[in-house]
Amino acid sequence: MQKQLTLRAYAKVNLVLDVLRRRPDGYHDVRMVMQNLDLCDVLTFTADDEWNAPDDYKITIAANRDDIPTDAHNLVYKAIVTMFERFQIKSAIHVQLEKHIPVEAGMAGGSTDCAAAIKAVNQMYGLGLSLQEMMDIGVTLGADVPYCILAATALSEGIGEVLTKVTPLRDCYVLVAKPKIRVSTAMVYKNLRLETIYKHPDVDGMIEGLSSNNLDLITEKMENILETVTTVLYPEIEQLKDMMKQNGARNAIMSGSGPTVFGIYEDKETAKKAGEMILQLELANEVYVTVPVSE
Repeated sequence: MQKQLTLRAYAKVNLVLDVLRRRPDGYHDVRMVMQNLDLCDVLTFTADDEWNAPDDYKITIAANRDDIPTDAHNLVYKAIVTMFERFQIKSAIHVQLEKHIPVEAGMAGGSTDCAAAIKAVNQMYGLGLSLQEMMDIGVTLGADVPYCILAATALSEGIGEVLTKVTPLRDCYVLVAKPKIRVSTAMVYKNLRLETIYKHPDVDGMIEGLSSNNLDLITEKMENILETVTTVLYPEIEQLKDMMKQNGARNAIMSGSGPTVFGIYEDKETAKKAGEMILQLELANEVYVTVPVSE
């Protein structure tokens, strides 16, 4: 058993997001391209090799923010329970969670931490699971978890669990801004009226732009169908998009079900200045300049 392991858990954005249909089970079939950013949480897992209660396990979590649950409501906790029970692991493990990804932001912050926990248990306890086996476990905990385990730029289909690697986004800077609002994912999907939408995002065009490293085409194809709901209910999202585009962004859209907005920039200083302006105008309270990453 490996006693300690530290992993980075990367945030994601949706470069393009389309919803195809509502399924009978209440989920939605999606088609989207997901990209990791070098904005990450850091998780340190420490196993107690002197744990001597063979019929039980113990999981403790400590976080650097008071608004992060440290009990069974945390996806990290749920992931470890799932792994321990599935593989009959009796152990004590402590998780130190250093949170940097905005919470409830459409950036898979909880899912990426969950993915890190699955990877950590697999490695520390020598389970030898393949990437696909970990992804199959991950989808039982959340639709974005398999992508976060894959940790590569990917076309995501089905409810998010059917993943195909694509060429990663390169050679740009990404300005991320989360406004002071909370958006319910369930509410957004409930209010999505697909029957009224006749122009859907061009997902294939985005994949073509990435494969040819054509930033003009990539930024032209950036689109999120869920904005048809959120921008009506939350004008702050449209304000952020406009602010970024008026201040150097090649394009800007909402990530996931929001409320975070991200813009693509060719120049780091331009992105930083736009971020400073957003903070000064109090359009968002969490602002980051980062870059795309892909393992």
